Amino acid sequence: MKAYIKKGDTVKVIAGNDRGKTGKVIAIDSRTGKVTVEKVHVVKKHTKPSNSNPTGGIIEKTLPVDVSNVLLFCKNCNKAVRVGFRFIEDGSKVRYCRKCNEVIE
Repeated sequence: MKAYIKKGDTVKVIAGNDRGKTGKVIAIDSRTGKVTVEKVHVVKKHTKPSNSNPTGGIIEKTLPVDVSNVLLFCKNCNKAVRVGFRFIEDGSKVRYCRKCNEVIE
């Protein structure tokens, strides 16, 4: 899987129940192709009392979404955009916005 999205990027969800929400990427699992975005795909889980949680109850947990359901949010365009790769003069590979043609980061 290419590194279109990295940890710490701001992304916008384009599919699913949370479509239209934006958030920061918390974690990436490249093996399964999933990303965890803060405040997106939050579910409630009922837990029994345990040593770590003596009262039990309902906790909210953020689940990962598929990487195909998110787009990188460009700060220059202020839109969700597709990402391209190019090599710059010093030979390093960088990501760029396909709309405004600006280098990301």
